[in-house]
Formats: sequence, C-alpha cells, structure tokens
Amino acid sequence: MYYPRSSHASWQKERLSVTRVRLGGLLLLLLSAGILVGWGSVMERTAIGGMGDFKGVYYGTRCLLEHCDPYSVSELESFYRANGWKIPTESLPRRQGATLYVNMATSFLFIAPFAMQPWGSAHVLQRIVTAGSLILAGFLMWNLGSSYAPDVSLFLICILLANCEIVYASGNPAGIVVGLCVVGAWCFLKGRFVPVGVLCMAASLAIKPHDVGFVWLFFLLAGGVYRKRALQAAAVTAVMGLVAVLWVSHVAPRWMPEQRANLVTITNPGSINDPGPANVHGTDPNTVIGLQTILSVFRNDSRIYNPVTYFVCGALLLLWSARTLRSRFSPTSAWIALAAVVPLTMLVTYHRPYDAKLLLLTVPACAILWAEGGLVGWIALLASTAGMVLTGDIPLVILFILTEHMHISTSGIFGQMVTVVLMRSVSLILFVLTIFYLWVYMRRTRDEMIPALPHE
Repeated sequence: MYYPRSSHASWQKERLSVTRVRLGGLLLLLLSAGILVGWGSVMERTAIGGMGDFKGVYYGTRCLLEHCDPYSVSELESFYRANGWKIPTESLPRRQGATLYVNMATSFLFIAPFAMQPWGSAHVLQRIVTAGSLILAGFLMWNLGSSYAPDVSLFLICILLANCEIVYASGNPAGIVVGLCVVGAWCFLKGRFVPVGVLCMAASLAIKPHDVGFVWLFFLLAGGVYRKRALQAAAVTAVMGLVAVLWVSHVAPRWMPEQRANLVTITNPGSINDPGPANVHGTDPNTVIGLQTILSVFRNDSRIYNPVTYFVCGALLLLWSARTLRSRFSPTSAWIALAAVVPLTMLVTYHRPYDAKLLLLTVPACAILWAEGGLVGWIALLASTAGMVLTGDIPLVILFILTEHMHISTSGIFGQMVTVVLMRSVSLILFVLTIFYLWVYMRRTRDEMIPALPHE
C-alpha cells in the first residue's frame, strides 16, 4: 500500500518523539534507582548496626541450620556468643530485633541460601536482590501505567523508588516481598509469564502474608482464571509451609509457643512493636503505621484500640470484598480494587513504612483516574502523591528531625489532633487513600465493569 511522503514523515516524527519520551522516562527511573542504591549504601555504612533487620534473620537462620532454636531467646543469645557475634545493647529496639525472632517459619527457606554464605557475600547479595526486585517492580508499574498517564506514573514511581533507602540499608525482607508481589500481580493481570507470577506471589505470601494476603485475596475473589492463579499460589505456599514447619519442628519442637511469647513481648508497652505513644521508636522513620497508632493517641488501651481497628478495617474489607464478588472483571476495576486494598493492608496490623512500598500497586489506578479527567483525577493525584511522599524515607527523616524535640500535650482534643497530623501522618494518609479508592471502587457503575476474563 502506498503512503504519502508527508504521512510517512509525520509517522516517523511521532515515533521518534515517543521513543525519546520513553528513553527520558527510563533515565529518570534509573536516576531514582541510583538514589536508592547510593544513599542507601551510605546509610548502611554509617548507621549504627547497619543492615540490622537482615542480621536478625541471617543469624536466626544460621542458628537453625546449626540445629539451634532461633525462637528461644536464651539459645539464640548463646549462639551469638559462641560464634563471636556481639548482641546489640545500645538500645532496646536493636536488642529486641536481634534476640526476639518472630518471623514466619517459611522465611527460613528463603533466607537459608543467604545464611549458607559468609556475612560479607551474604549481605551484598541481599542488597542486590532487594534493589533489583524494587527496581523491576517500579519498571513494570511504569510500563503499565504509561498506557493511561505516562507522566503521572513516572512521577509517582520516581518518588517511591528514591525513598526506599531504609529498607535497602536495613536489609528487611519487605523490600524483596514488595518486588515479588508486584511482579506476581503484573503477571496475573497481563497474562504473561504466569508460572513466574505464581511463584512470585507464593514466595511473597510465604515470607510476609500480612503484607500480601489482601492482594492475593483479590485474585481469589475475582473469579475465573484469576481464582485459579490464586489457588495455585496458595498451593505452592502450602507446600513451602509444610516443608518449613517440618524442618523447624524437628530442630525446635517448642517453636510455636516461643514465637507467640516473642510476639507478645515486642508488643508490650514501650517495646519495639507497641503502637501506642510509649513506643520506643516514637516518631522516627521506622515507626509502626497501623490504624492502632492513631486510635492510641485518643485512648492508649490495647483493649480498645485493637478491637476498634479490627472492626473498622473489617467493615471496609467486607465492603470491598462484596463489591469484588458482585462485579464483572475488567483491568480498570482490578487496579482500582488493588489501590483500595493495599493501603488497608497496612492499617489492620503491625506494619512499618518499608511495608508501605507496596503502594507501587496503586500507581496504575491513579493513572487511570487522571486519564479520565475531572475532579476525581485531581484528588487521586494529590492523595497518591501525598501517600508516596509521607511514606517516603527522606521525608520521614526530615519530619523526625523537625519533631524530635517537640512536646505536644495529648490531654485535649486539639493536642491529640496535632499529634495525629504530625506524628501519625503515615497512618493518616494510608487511611485517606483507603477511603478514597474504596469510594471510587464502590461508585463505578456496572456498565464500567466490562467482562474481560481471559480464557485458558
């Protein structure tokens, strides 16, 4: 077929423009990744007890590999001493993080390949895997969000990637879990590399089910082939869990009650996971971010703020689940559903800002709403931007420096509200994001839910 010369030239010019835009976006993503790796490496080298989170799981797994019970505080401390490793004593959080092992038994399967190596090579490999998984997750969300609003998607992802230094420097498994979960969700919804997606979703579910559980639940409720993928991931996770439980039970027969005791200890008032005002972390960038942290400002009683949290989050989850079950699937509705349930995940129980990097899964929903235009699009952009900024590591460090020496009385409602806004900003923005995206999800008409179930 013959094309006029002017038409062909215009097509080439447009193609060149698109290529330049994509290249520019890729360079910005790489720049954000460079900030993550560069500044994160500086933090890891200069902070007291660098890679403290990874040291905890590394030494705990080494303990298990050498037939020692990592869930027993006395055995783990003895293992530290026998191998010449110093138990942190400079602060209660670091000591509890090192000696109170609370991770899921299935996590040993994934940490074991690192723990079989000397610390020097193990921590380098862990940093490579963490950075690689986060960068890959960011690239996939940019690739998908670019179909709707490339500039908005790039803007949000760059903010998030440039603020992952703490999870990178501490070596917390959350960095890998977030990457695996995002890759799994992308594979499921794009219908590509599905076996890889099943393995990624299963692995992330096995390591941190309280991070990934609601994302997995969406695919289970979505029905059709997505339910099949969710069940496949659950089956793989179950096999991993069985292997892990048999292994740990053989070495440490009392590991279950010991783990429960450790969990109780670290949630006591003033301990590392206490959501109340007495939390030893106070307002630092590594603070707890569940809804309990807001409610405890008004009534610092776990017998009140825990049930209220479960009731509020349970009601929101019930609405979301009912909407998902009654809706016909479409890619648009799927991303909005995930955008509603991801911040809700962070509110139900114990999480920290590094778990909130799962907000990567909200980027496509924001891009979709921005592309649709109107007031809702602007609210989506502002709320999502606030979410990325307020959960970001650098802004949290700045906020900590500004508020470190502030003493705000919580005896009155004004002081309580100021405390929530300044000291509990992460939990507050997660609650706002949950309500907003759930509202959008609930109000979209059935006509918008275009049947699009893929066939086997």
